[in-house]
Amino acid sequence: MARASIPPSADSSVLLVQLTDSHLFADTAGRLLGMDTADSLQRVVAQVLEEQPVIDMILATGDLSQDGSAASYARFRELSGAIDAPARWIPGNHDEIPVMQAACVGTDLLEPVVDLGNWRVTLLDSSIPGAVPGYLQESQLVLLERALIEAPERHHLICLHHHPIDIGCEWMQPIGLRNRDALFAVLERFPQVQAVLWGHVHQTIDEQRGSVRLLASPSTCVQFTPGSEDFQADSTAPGYRWLRLHDDGRLETGVSRVDGFVFTPDYNIGGY
Repeated sequence: MARASIPPSADSSVLLVQLTDSHLFADTAGRLLGMDTADSLQRVVAQVLEEQPVIDMILATGDLSQDGSAASYARFRELSGAIDAPARWIPGNHDEIPVMQAACVGTDLLEPVVDLGNWRVTLLDSSIPGAVPGYLQESQLVLLERALIEAPERHHLICLHHHPIDIGCEWMQPIGLRNRDALFAVLERFPQVQAVLWGHVHQTIDEQRGSVRLLASPSTCVQFTPGSEDFQADSTAPGYRWLRLHDDGRLETGVSRVDGFVFTPDYNIGGY
């Protein structure tokens, strides 16, 4: 299991930025519900650069692409590359894994375990080829367990694409992580797990399950309406999540959205 190790900052903490669900297209004219997703990602990145002067790692938690094209992954690398920080990617249900892998040849973008300061971040692939819901294959659960066993002295952040809890959106209930019980059965054995972070839901979630923080984040493009019974997007601005990981296990986090962003969903152009 390959790993990178990044030392802590001067204040004994590390800062992560999560970019998720960018839904980029090969066609520069591609739109999601009327939104130019490349433009919205560029604006989110600009906001990150304005607000976060020192970033230790970027976490891109799936659905980087809408169409699974090589050009869309190249565009994501270019736009997110404006942030001078190492990055890790995991696939979502819209991503094409072989194409994503080809886009990452010669890099460590897809390495699943990284140590940062006094923390370990483990990134899991919850995608099912050709399907919208998520599932952690046995190999992913083994990877997770091994990462936890090998670093009992570290605090742990676990990342995946699909939501492992009910989020109050009825239409998203069947497209979350199908074997969430298997995930939590592993996590509950390791008290060093501090938080689980995901994408997919295009909205902010910050809950607690025992001692584990459960976090989801806005998309860098279209947002989904919280609490909706049927598929519904809203006009909330795109954004990102930042996470400050302290060496004593404390986690500070927040969400920032693009200022002055105006958007009205156009359901005639195409949906999620």
